[in-house]
Amino acid sequence: MSDTNAHVSRRRFCSGACQAASGATLATLFSACGGSSPTSPSGTASMLGVLSGRFAGSAVQVTVAGSALADVGGAALIESIAGVFLLSRTSTTAFTAIDATCTHEGCTITGADGNAYVCPCHGSRYNRNGQVLAGPARASLRQFPASFADGVVTIAI
Repeated sequence: MSDTNAHVSRRRFCSGACQAASGATLATLFSACGGSSPTSPSGTASMLGVLSGRFAGSAVQVTVAGSALADVGGAALIESIAGVFLLSRTSTTAFTAIDATCTHEGCTITGADGNAYVCPCHGSRYNRNGQVLAGPARASLRQFPASFADGVVTIAI
């Protein structure tokens, strides 16, 4: 093999290696911006239980019995055809319902760390009333009126 061919091979190798490294870096950046790692920045977020909500008129109804919502302090992700909500029990007769869509980039909030909801995409943290505790989100989550009767929470939308 001549010295010229060896030089070209090294050049091609280095060029290809740089392109591969650049592509891997871009892939990592893009997946980080839209990924779904289910951990908070501290790594302690746990997934919320998921309950089905029944859309009825201008409300979503959720049965509490046998779920995390049966106890004060419990929280769950409510999925319905009317939207996705975070529902928490604040007392024996009161619940707080908020939109489960992160105000940063629209990811569905699926985890909690203590009394904070945690977005799995970028780690934004919200309190049980939907107020931002830590960014990158800057806007609070929308809150909905919730009532409780006969073991069913009704979220007015």
